Amino acid sequence: MGSSEGSSLDDHLRGKKHRKLAEVRAQRKSQEEKSIFVSGFRRETSELELSDYFSSFGTICSIVMDKEKGVYAIIELQDQTVLQKVLSHPQHCMDGQKLRVKPRDKKEFKYILPKKQGSARGQELSPEKLSQALCLCSDVDEQLKQLVTLFQFSENERRLRDLLVTLLQEVFSEFFPGCEVLPFGSSVNSFEVHCCDLDLFLDLEHTKTFQANARKPQEEKQNEDKVPLDTLSEDSILSDVDLESASTSEILELIAAVLRQCVPGVHGVQALTSARLPVVKFQHKESALQGDISINNRLAFCNTRLLQLYAEVDDRVRPLVYTLRYWAKQKELAGNPFGGGPLLNNYALTLLALFFLQTRSPPVLPAVAQLKELADEGEKAIIDGWDCSFPRDSSKVEPSCNLENLRSLLAEFFHVFADFDFVSTVISLREGLALPLTDIMASETSCMLKLGALNIQDPFELSHNVAGNVSEKIALRFQNRCRDAAKYCRSLQYQRKSNKGKTWGLVRLFQRGDNTEISTTEEGPAAGDGLVIYLPSPLLVLTEVQRRNLCGTEGMQQFCFQKVCTALQFVLQDVLKCSVSLDEDDENMANAEQAVLQEEEPCVGAKRTLAEEGTSVPDSKRPRLEAESSKEERVSWHCTICHRVWLGRRKMRRELRRSAAPNLSQDVDSLQVEAEVTEAIAQQEHGSGPAQPLLTFRVSIVSTGATSQDCRTSLYFTPLQEPVALFQDFFHFLQVFLPKTVMKYIQKHTLDSPAGERESP
Repeated sequence: MGSSEGSSLDDHLRGKKHRKLAEVRAQRKSQEEKSIFVSGFRRETSELELSDYFSSFGTICSIVMDKEKGVYAIIELQDQTVLQKVLSHPQHCMDGQKLRVKPRDKKEFKYILPKKQGSARGQELSPEKLSQALCLCSDVDEQLKQLVTLFQFSENERRLRDLLVTLLQEVFSEFFPGCEVLPFGSSVNSFEVHCCDLDLFLDLEHTKTFQANARKPQEEKQNEDKVPLDTLSEDSILSDVDLESASTSEILELIAAVLRQCVPGVHGVQALTSARLPVVKFQHKESALQGDISINNRLAFCNTRLLQLYAEVDDRVRPLVYTLRYWAKQKELAGNPFGGGPLLNNYALTLLALFFLQTRSPPVLPAVAQLKELADEGEKAIIDGWDCSFPRDSSKVEPSCNLENLRSLLAEFFHVFADFDFVSTVISLREGLALPLTDIMASETSCMLKLGALNIQDPFELSHNVAGNVSEKIALRFQNRCRDAAKYCRSLQYQRKSNKGKTWGLVRLFQRGDNTEISTTEEGPAAGDGLVIYLPSPLLVLTEVQRRNLCGTEGMQQFCFQKVCTALQFVLQDVLKCSVSLDEDDENMANAEQAVLQEEEPCVGAKRTLAEEGTSVPDSKRPRLEAESSKEERVSWHCTICHRVWLGRRKMRRELRRSAAPNLSQDVDSLQVEAEVTEAIAQQEHGSGPAQPLLTFRVSIVSTGATSQDCRTSLYFTPLQEPVALFQDFFHFLQVFLPKTVMKYIQKHTLDSPAGERESP
């Protein structure tokens, strides 16, 4: 935190508002120091009887009695002198009852929250207890509903979180007048689980308005209503901090300082200002809750309300989501709470379940676009440029005509996604459809969508792929696990309760088993530090006739590989102005193979292959030949770039358009325009002088699969020099830029040439 924010906080702690709170705390402490704890009297004893007895030692200020949790009283005496008289008396006796008298326990003045037993993490339900509870159910439908009961918050847990939010609201209101502390995420989206983190959004919009109004000239403020008179007084924390101009990091550091110094029971405060979503993390001792506070996350709050609505629309939503989330956790597919790693996060998995329910026949849930039509004028909202309109009242949504039970829905989920074409489509909850990648890339609102092994579009922020960090390994594992689960759901062990006490239903579905790991051939090559980009299949731009001509032939994989290599080389060399050459290791290997082929001559009596003989292939040999035909295609390139072409492209594109270049006004998204933008950035950065290499890196292009469903290309990047951090910035740009531009090139050049025409990479 900067010195100005630190001094502002110190000034506030010395100011009138904080002095008032400090005075209350001091008063409570003074009351504790002259109070006694009394027990041992009869339950029917009245305050008057206690007052009569203890007033013989001096003046009594107040008496608080509790007869529900135990018979005791807290008696505040006039001063320390009276207190010492009471405590020095050898034995207190009233109506023949011996009284136990001692000084009142001294506690820190704070909100009293119900304590959890033991560690918050220790309260998670064990698999053993879960299995016991599920085996007592009568059928699978009851098991799914029982999961909700077992995992959802108890009333005490819900009340505890509400009290903590209230405490934070009171403290932050003292420092930021008009602010709102709004919980979002798992705690309130209807899919909570024991011990989940408390995600909070600190809304400072009203505070900014108050600050702006308070800084107006006095004559203007006389006509303003609801402006706090002391918002910018000399002791206010806002007197030195302009929320409109302050950076996110500065505000978060200020929030962290307030948490450390002014919120009772909070510790472990840490401001993560460089994270993708900057937050302040903290832990509350009394409740053992861990929490995050963000200030620029209004869309997440809107997403939370959407999930609440879907959960209210149909009572099958919560059991299905709870079941799938626990299943995915057991199979090591999900459970990453922040979406920063390769696993599916719970939000992405929840959206996948909602999309499945949108696409049933008839649908169980409406698409977000349909919900928008039901929104009243007051429910229409544009947040950060995205349309977030939908009704808040679930009664506006017509009940579904779909009558499938939970058991069937769960089995169908696994069946649908076991062979789902994740590579070529984007899952859209807004439309309730799986959209072709070509449609997505042609859309202006979705052009920045980061493509990956799984593409699940956020229902509001259409440029955000909520599964964008999922690795290809996890995507393949997900489909394999769905395949295993779909097979199990067809068995009697899933459909009927065992009469012999064996595991059945969901219990067996949740078992980890030996099939949690998949072979290295399924996982593909290692992605190193995670610098991998997945490209759509070039087959997407083919006509049905062209695709059928290639279907089932060895040329399909080669076609895809050649098209991608040609397009990628063009984008790197001609658009981004990189120098590209075949990697030295690959070049040596290619030369060696060519030399061997030239030297080999077929000799008399040489053994011919089955293909040369033209004979039928025995069944025992067929799998091996099929495996050979689906081997991966691979090549590695050595690349160098001399300019920071990833910085300021949008601004440069606007400047070029204003310069009235004729080709820019006609097609602002063409590859030629992107090349001109790169050239302009390079000239701006280095002028006419020679440019020195900025970054060198290796890109390995790997193509796998032999059908339109599984044909995919992965680009593995390896930085070859420091600074690696600079390459990370370049790579993040490529994640969005390459899939879009490579597909544009393929789409433009493939339809003009026969399918399968060979191109040299």
